[in-house]
Amino acid sequence: MVSNMHYAVMKKEAIEALNIKEDGIYVDATLGYAGDSSEILKRIKKGYLFAFDADTDAIQYSHHQLMNIASNFTIIHANFSDLKEELTKHNCNLVDGFLFDLGLSSPEIDNKERGFSFMNDAPLDMRMNKEAKVTAQDIVNTYSEEQLTKIFYEYGEESNSSKIAHGIISARRKKAIITTLELVEIIKNSVGANYFFKHHPERVIFQALRIEVNHELDAIKKALPDAIKMLKKGGRICVITFHSLEDRIVKNIFREYSEVDPIFKGMPDIPKEYEPLIKLVNKKPLLPSEEEINENPRSKSAKMRIIERI
Repeated sequence: MVSNMHYAVMKKEAIEALNIKEDGIYVDATLGYAGDSSEILKRIKKGYLFAFDADTDAIQYSHHQLMNIASNFTIIHANFSDLKEELTKHNCNLVDGFLFDLGLSSPEIDNKERGFSFMNDAPLDMRMNKEAKVTAQDIVNTYSEEQLTKIFYEYGEESNSSKIAHGIISARRKKAIITTLELVEIIKNSVGANYFFKHHPERVIFQALRIEVNHELDAIKKALPDAIKMLKKGGRICVITFHSLEDRIVKNIFREYSEVDPIFKGMPDIPKEYEPLIKLVNKKPLLPSEEEINENPRSKSAKMRIIERI
């Protein structure tokens, strides 16, 4: 049972961006609680939907929701980093549209036992796939000071990364760090109360740990180029990001595949293998409306980028 239903951010804009065809094949790379998949399925009477998620709770709930609409779908229990391999297993080699909504679903955040939130006391877990071996607790208790500093700085962009890493090492010498609020207290002690209450570094430290546990940025780097290559001519990819690290990766990958190699710029005839594969539908990211932000404050940081295969 889902206590807090996931609000699919920028759902209307995403569905419009995909230019859905009734007989098309679509991939929801981030099924979650079926907010976007439900809308896609309603529109593809003669088509097919593949949806990915690593979270078995989300899959169980969403399967029931989607069956109430239609049966022309398959849910794949896998991270979207394995998108190409998994779709190939299902004899799917060309796709009309991909949707990536990279945010955590509200039930994942609000379920205290998952350990994603720094607001509630819970085991330090943060696994999207509950069958995965490494948890946030493993990371804070086994990584070296240098490793912790690196992920806090790179994935959290926290200026006091080294102080926090040092504080974790000192604390775990006395006892293992088990819960979310234990870690929050260590972060506060490491940076001092003034900095802590002014800047709230626990937000970005938890983000950094979550990214490390789930290999989130590596998944985007692998999946997006695969999706571009599997896209039919005229097909689209829509990506919704929620922090600058994600958006930077998406922006750079889309730029790489939409621009002519500098060697051939200005030439009248560009060799076919060097022509751009995609065009940018929106050069600047789309942002949620004020109305949506008021209705769902978690949507405030969202950015949507759209490309089309040419």
